[in-house]
Amino acid sequence: MNRRRRKKLSSRLVSAATFGDTAAVDALLRAGAPAETTDAEGTTPLYAAAVNGAADTVRRLLAAGAAPDTESGHGAEGTPLCGAACWGHTETVRELLAHGADPDLREDHGTGRSPLDWAAAGFHTETAAVLLTGGARPDTE
Repeated sequence: MNRRRRKKLSSRLVSAATFGDTAAVDALLRAGAPAETTDAEGTTPLYAAAVNGAADTVRRLLAAGAAPDTESGHGAEGTPLCGAACWGHTETVRELLAHGADPDLREDHGTGRSPLDWAAAGFHTETAAVLLTGGARPDTE
């Protein structure tokens, strides 16, 4: 696949993932869009789906090879698990944990908040409980 086509498919995949358009995500993956990719802004499709609580899309992207812990964006975004936890998308958090997302991985290349920090900051108690059950360790500082 040439570079131009790959960039176009990647951009479309991030857009479809953002809106939870599973039919478009499936079609783009079949057309050769890589699940582990970014758009021009550095956003990954998995992060876009996770931050918007599109658990079905997250499931499809993970099955197609998206890595659950890849950080997205250039500073304004983070990991898929942090994005889902921040907004209290419990089903999406469960899906990411089931596919090996690190419950303690801090965003900003290890210097930012953890998924549990985000869930607690948003008062998402159910999401925090899922993270704790999934192995997240509370800060003891």
